[in-house]
Amino acid sequence: METAYGDEVRITGLSDEELGRLSSDLGLSLSLTEMKMLQSYFRNLGREPTMVEVQAMAQAWSEHCCYKSSKFYLKRYLSGLKSAYTILAMEDDAGVVEFDEEHAYVLKMESHNHPSAVEPYGGAATGVGGIIRDVLCMGAKPVALLDSLFLPMPGTEKGVLPDRYLISGIIAGIRDYGNRVGIPTVAGSIDFHPSYSSNPLVNAGCVGIMRKENLVRSRVDRPGLLLVLAGGRTGRDGIHGVNFASRKIEQDRENRTSVQLGNPIIKEPLIHACLEAVEAGIVAAMKDLGGGGLSSSVGEMCHAGGYSAEVYLDNVLLKESGMEPWEIWVSESQERMLLAVEEGNLGKLSEIFSSWDIEFSVIGRVKEGHNLVIWSRGRKVLDLDLNFLTSGPVYARHYLNPEKREKATVLAAEPKDLNAFCLDFIGSPNLCSREHVIRQYDHTVKGNTVVRPLTGQPNHETHSDAAVIKPLENSYRGLVLTSGSRPLMVSADPYMGTLNTVAEAYRNILAAGGRPHSLVDSLNFGDPEDPAIMGQFVESVRAIGDFCRRTGLPVVSGNVSLYNGSGHEGIIPTPTIMMVGIIGDVRKAWTPEFKEGGNPVYLIGEQSDDLGGSEFLRFTGQGPGGCPELDLDELERISEGMRSLDPAVIRACHDVSTGGIFSALCEMSFGNGIGVDCDLTPISGGRTVCKLFSEGGNRFIVEVDRSREEEFRSALPGVQKTRIGVTGGTRVRISDMGRVAVDLCIPDLYERWSTGIWGVV
Repeated sequence: METAYGDEVRITGLSDEELGRLSSDLGLSLSLTEMKMLQSYFRNLGREPTMVEVQAMAQAWSEHCCYKSSKFYLKRYLSGLKSAYTILAMEDDAGVVEFDEEHAYVLKMESHNHPSAVEPYGGAATGVGGIIRDVLCMGAKPVALLDSLFLPMPGTEKGVLPDRYLISGIIAGIRDYGNRVGIPTVAGSIDFHPSYSSNPLVNAGCVGIMRKENLVRSRVDRPGLLLVLAGGRTGRDGIHGVNFASRKIEQDRENRTSVQLGNPIIKEPLIHACLEAVEAGIVAAMKDLGGGGLSSSVGEMCHAGGYSAEVYLDNVLLKESGMEPWEIWVSESQERMLLAVEEGNLGKLSEIFSSWDIEFSVIGRVKEGHNLVIWSRGRKVLDLDLNFLTSGPVYARHYLNPEKREKATVLAAEPKDLNAFCLDFIGSPNLCSREHVIRQYDHTVKGNTVVRPLTGQPNHETHSDAAVIKPLENSYRGLVLTSGSRPLMVSADPYMGTLNTVAEAYRNILAAGGRPHSLVDSLNFGDPEDPAIMGQFVESVRAIGDFCRRTGLPVVSGNVSLYNGSGHEGIIPTPTIMMVGIIGDVRKAWTPEFKEGGNPVYLIGEQSDDLGGSEFLRFTGQGPGGCPELDLDELERISEGMRSLDPAVIRACHDVSTGGIFSALCEMSFGNGIGVDCDLTPISGGRTVCKLFSEGGNRFIVEVDRSREEEFRSALPGVQKTRIGVTGGTRVRISDMGRVAVDLCIPDLYERWSTGIWGVV
């Protein structure tokens, strides 16, 4: 039946059973409670909704768009985490932070998990494309990409798609999009675990730079502005993408049309065109079209400014004919930006976009009032109060506090032949070199990458702790970038594991010579309707809040991805932290590779002999074993001491994390082929395997300039500094308690480390 509102959807007289069936049949992914809320709303209006209205409500109320399961706890624990140098936090599409007196940097990380599970190449590629737009819509030039990937352990084969197909497709999607759009991929992480087999996690981050006066908000500030849709055309790809991402994956019924189709060849000139319009001062507001398409972007941009709009779908440029109005409204087709401009500036905008060969059309106008009105083919197809449309339900979901296990030290079995074990261990999936993946990404395009993800001599490079980029041509001031998670620790203890995750990012920034400055999170969890999983989420968010209040770090943006898993199996909890630091002079950045023989090697920080949450326990099949405690007082003392040092005192610096001291010493030896002779006896009275492989604490290994050793020893007040060895030779030799525990030549170690990834990717 057709009405003045277009195709009518009968809802007001339906039974509960019929409401549930309607949600399923239309792909709305709304619960019965939410369907009854819609039913009540339209009963009060005295009419049935149109198909456009029902679909618009489903987009706006999806978990992906309105954070209905997480908003309550995010506000409780993360509200107010700003700093004096924060410009925008938790307000628009990305966080904005002061870089210097004239410039700001913009940062954001988001997940693209569900799409990557059913179409790995396209899902990962459009994840990169979407995060670029989030930074662009603030008026910033994207200058660097990061990605943290959580992939199936090969051989698990729990999902419908083969593990290697998932892994190779995800990496290829990130590679092709980033390389073709011409933005360097400079940092990130890769973790393997069986729980990611049916639902891999793809967390993509982006950082941009801008002049402060060019900041553009994702909200309109006056009526009369024209709404301009620019970039790619609108098609049927990506329909119901946010609905799909708001429930568990059902491998046998997923439709790949829920995954958007990326086109970086359009994106690159679109970036230039939008930035030129911003520079010209003619953009009043800008928002990208991501999850929910026009439905989310128009509604959110107008509602945030206290206005509404009248939109004409006939003006939307389409990829194909015959699209229904609701399909146009909710399509998540990629490479599209929504701009608000004064009518008098339309000619200038047209001139700029035409010069970059970018299509655009005027699709509506901002107006006073609260009701959004949409027209199609001469009919009104939506007329809804934006307060109701965009608010969405908020749930304080029931949760169970994770069981508090009695703290016990794991007495792990010691391998009979440590040398043989270490060769196998260094080549294992979660320790081995990521060079095969990193080399596929162009991390030097634009020429601003000072410390790259691989550092050292050609063909002997080792991993950097963090990337350092120089975003401005006429300044040596730089940004230090890192991202990652410690899911094994989080699965053992969500609160303490998340503290360790944030602390590792913090240490990565310090290890590169930077000052931790801001962070964003990307929180990946399972089914929020399971109280145990919701308890993991709450504890993780609480930990982030506690860490940042203690250290003064602002949380400026974030992302939540729930319902990760398939059937009865969910992922292990995976909160990813992307952190940005500031370094005053990029020429003074530290890198991890040993620089020359004969220099003393020190362990900074109190030794932790706790193997809980370590890769050693996982690799040897001895369980997670709890999670190490973290001393935030010590971390703050180390941070203050390292930042007060003359950078020239330290020749090399590497934090101790996955794989423990053993892995850190190997990676420091790889970069220039310079060995090390160490004695771990002074660091603690613990067992040798605990000293070698524990991953807890706030520890760094540093190579100190031998001519300035006394200066170093008197620095870092209140921090334990233990001399453990000296650089030199071509072997990694580690002694403990009067015996040689490990004695291996660098070429043998490097060969295992550098080729291990080939058995995985």
